Amino acid sequence: MNKVYYLKSCSTCIRILKALDLPQDTRLQNIKTDAITETQIDEMKALAGSYEALFSKRATLYKQRDLKHKALTETDYRTLILEHYTFLSRPVFILNDKIFIGNSKNNIEAVNMALNEN
Repeated sequence: MNKVYYLKSCSTCIRILKALDLPQDTRLQNIKTDAITETQIDEMKALAGSYEALFSKRATLYKQRDLKHKALTETDYRTLILEHYTFLSRPVFILNDKIFIGNSKNNIEAVNMALNEN
């Protein structure tokens, strides 16, 4: 199943979603109103290789809590993402058991190529 974790209030996420031709069966999950579960974050980690890969160091809370001066562990990254949706780097696409994290141009091009493979 194809799935996208995104933030409905994020203009970048919305712009990216509108630009892509996602299959109709793609499940969209607004992470603000439909929180990520422990099972979902663990599935994402299995595909990404680490919780840190899923973590956004650009989040306002990251700066407010001065987390850059702390030695965060994988458990810390997992806990923080589950604690507050802004810690997930977004959007996260899971397409045919491949994960694409974030909104960089290269990442979105890779998502587009994966969509066109089907």
